[in-house]
Amino acid sequence: MRLLVAALASELQAFPETLEGFDRLVTGPGKLKAAYGLTRALDATAYEEIVVVGTAGGVDPALPGGVYEITAAIQHDVQDLDGVIGQHVSLPPRVATGRDGLVIATGDSFVDDVSVVERIRGLGGVLVDMETYAYVWVADQFGVPIRVLRAISDTAQDGATTVWDETVAACSVQLRDRIRAEYAV
Repeated sequence: MRLLVAALASELQAFPETLEGFDRLVTGPGKLKAAYGLTRALDATAYEEIVVVGTAGGVDPALPGGVYEITAAIQHDVQDLDGVIGQHVSLPPRVATGRDGLVIATGDSFVDDVSVVERIRGLGGVLVDMETYAYVWVADQFGVPIRVLRAISDTAQDGATTVWDETVAACSVQLRDRIRAEYAV
């Protein structure tokens, strides 16, 4: 059995209520809710794979819209004792999924700011979200393979919040189609 994970129910709106071979988990937005929700699920059930779906802001202007596989996650909203942005005092600077794909920068706020986008690019992030780092870190703690698919919903700059509200349904359809194609469900 696999676990299909999203931060928000709206990211799963195009998915059927039941999907053969998958349990479903909606954690809530942000790193703490993501870590708590996924930890509780993995404590209760042994899964062969975690499949995360959801939206992300695109911070690389050359990257076209679509669904992207995530290879690694970094945190853009932390700093170590020396003040180095992206370095946590006790967590690894980067967590990996073991798959080919893009690097996503995770932070606990919705990014809608050009200066934050520039900082994320400087850290090596191509996409931005609020949960992926936590999901990948928790999966690694439990030794469960994880796959993260993110659909670009906005450019993480002026007006991104409004754009996200308007595009989440279309992103959910793109993600559902990708899951159907790759898992034959």
